[in-house]
Amino acid sequence: MTLDLWFWGCAIVASLLVGASKGGLPGVGVLGVPVLAQATSPVVAAGLLLPILITSDMYGLWIYRKNYDLRNIKIVVAASIIGIGIGWATAHITSDSLVTLIVGIIGLSYFADALLKSRRVVAPRTADIPRGIFWGSITGFTSFVAHAGGPPYQMYVLPQKLDKMTYAGTATITFAIINLLKLPPYWLLGQINLTSLEICAWLTPVALIGAYVGYHMTKVLPEKLFFRFVEVALFLLSVKLIWDGVSGLTKI
Repeated sequence: MTLDLWFWGCAIVASLLVGASKGGLPGVGVLGVPVLAQATSPVVAAGLLLPILITSDMYGLWIYRKNYDLRNIKIVVAASIIGIGIGWATAHITSDSLVTLIVGIIGLSYFADALLKSRRVVAPRTADIPRGIFWGSITGFTSFVAHAGGPPYQMYVLPQKLDKMTYAGTATITFAIINLLKLPPYWLLGQINLTSLEICAWLTPVALIGAYVGYHMTKVLPEKLFFRFVEVALFLLSVKLIWDGVSGLTKI
């Protein structure tokens, strides 16, 4: 891993995106690994970003301490343990490109479904356990592999039509817990080490700035515009992930 200007430029942008997502700005966090992967391998990028995610989570936990849906957190976190376990057990055989493609397809499927439903009134769904176990497990797995748990998480939570601050807070707290659960297996797999922690120490202030900006953007965006932003961001990110996944698979 060469720590040149290109690496640091990508790392700063990735840290800002990760921080902004922890401030409540939806969708942008999943770009962290793809951006940093332009300067290093996706596996190394994921390992570098996890401590930054966890540090940024502390800020997010504080600002959203009163805005969350506890039932969603319990269901998704419990189910994510299954996905994290699968991710850990298959870490040496899982193709990053295949996971990237799957995450992109899930996100694009949700966007298409939301577009169709926007033409008619659809009642909010409840935080039911069967769907929560399914999407929560996928959230845990994709989050473990590439910090890309956002699209499957949104598939489960967005149809519930939570208000924007509850939605942002629930997502922030849920992924804060998931990130802590990922820490021991990442360390055991060698994706986090003393060198990566030193790099993270330099990037953490950048992520905190991103979290501050993300939180204030979330507060000022009108609710309807906020969720349009979520859906458009999910669409663009999903297309990017599908492209990256297909490109990676064709090189194998």
